[in-house]
Amino acid sequence: MSLVPVEEARSRILDGIEPITSTETVTLAQAIGRQLAADLKAGRSQPPFPASAMDGYAVRAADVTTVPTKLTVIGEAPAGHGFSGTVEKGEAVRIFTGAPVPSGADTIVIQENTERLDDRTVRIDQTVSQGTYVRPEGLDFATGDTVLHAGQILDAGRITVAAAMNCPELVVKRQPRVAILATGDELVPPGSTPGMDQIIASNGFGVRAIAEADGAAVTDLGIAADRQDIIEAAIDRALEIKADILITLGGASVGKHDLVQKALVARGMKLDFWRIAMRPGKPLMYGELGALHVLGLPGNPVSSLVCSHLFLRPLIARLSGVAEHDPHSNAVLGSDVAANDQRQDYLRAKLARNADGTLVATPFERQDSSMTRIFAESDCLIIRPPHAKAASSGDACRIVLLRAPA
Repeated sequence: MSLVPVEEARSRILDGIEPITSTETVTLAQAIGRQLAADLKAGRSQPPFPASAMDGYAVRAADVTTVPTKLTVIGEAPAGHGFSGTVEKGEAVRIFTGAPVPSGADTIVIQENTERLDDRTVRIDQTVSQGTYVRPEGLDFATGDTVLHAGQILDAGRITVAAAMNCPELVVKRQPRVAILATGDELVPPGSTPGMDQIIASNGFGVRAIAEADGAAVTDLGIAADRQDIIEAAIDRALEIKADILITLGGASVGKHDLVQKALVARGMKLDFWRIAMRPGKPLMYGELGALHVLGLPGNPVSSLVCSHLFLRPLIARLSGVAEHDPHSNAVLGSDVAANDQRQDYLRAKLARNADGTLVATPFERQDSSMTRIFAESDCLIIRPPHAKAASSGDACRIVLLRAPA
C-alpha cells in the first residue's frame, strides 16, 4: 500500500461522517462545554420585578424636582426582603441593590446624594429623573423568551444565563465517545516501576487531553499486552460501550509484533489505509468496524500528538456537528530549513512576534519523534510540503498553531 498524502487521508477519514443526532438531559453543572440540542426559553423574567440598581432611597420623582428637600423614611428594603407598603407623597424607603422597588416609588436616589438627618428623615441633595437606577421587570429577558439556541456551545456566559432563566436541566447533544487503547509489552502506567526493557506509557494522556478539550467523552481501555486475543478483547470492550472512535496507540504496522491491525481485521474492520506521507506520523491507520471509526496512531509520543491535532480533532468536530477550528496560520521562518523529501514534514517550533505583529516560527534543531519535552515547549508546527526546497530565515511559511502565540 503506497503512502497516502495528508489531505487525501484527511478526506478519506471525514467523507461521509454524519453528525451525532442523539441527545441527553444533563444538569447545569454537567452541561459546561456541551452543545445545546434545543432552543431554550426563559422560565421566568429577569429581573422578576422592578429592582433597584444601586443602594439609596426609593422615591417618587415628583417629590425631588426641587432640592434640597426632606422626605420621611417609612421603611427599608434589603435584597430578598421587599417593602410591603406603598410610597406616598413626601415619603421614601431605604433600599439596597437588587431589592424590589416599592409600590408608589419610581426612582432611586443613590445614597451619595443624600444625608440621613434622623431615623425618620432623609435629605435629598440632587434631582433625578423618573426611572433613574430602576431596572424594569424583564430588562434582561422575559418569561418565554428564547434566549439560547440549538447548536450553541454552553460556555460560562451561556451556563450563567441558563441558570438565571431557572432551567436546572438542559437537553444537549450526546458527546462523541472515544475509547483509547495503548498496546505494547514495553509499556507500564505512570507511577509504576518499569522493568529494564520498559518505558512509561505517556501518549494516551496527551491524546485524551486533546479529545476532551474538543468535547469528547473518553474511556481509557488501558494497556494491552502484545497478544492478539488480549487486543481483540479490548476492541470488544470498545464495541460494548458503543464508542464512536477507537484510538489505538502503537502496533498498527504489519511487523511480527504489530498485532493491532491483525486483531482489528479479525474483528471485521474494513481497513482504509495505514501509511501516510507525513513526518512524524507515517504509520497512521484508519478503518471502520461497523459504526466504529478506528484511528490507529503511531507509537511514538510526538507522532501520536501531531496526528491527533491533524486527524482526530476534525473527526470529533464532524461527529459533533460543530464548525471545525482551523489551526493554520501564516508566519515567517526564524531560521533556515533544509530541503524536504517526499513526505510532508511538521517541524516543532517556537513562536514570537516581530514589531509589526508578524509571527516568527523558529524550529527546534532536533525533531526526533520520541522527544516529548520539545513538543511541550512548541507553540506551533511548521508545515514543509513534499519536495519543498530549502528555505531561509524570513521566508514565508504555513504553521499549525498548538497554542495562542504570546
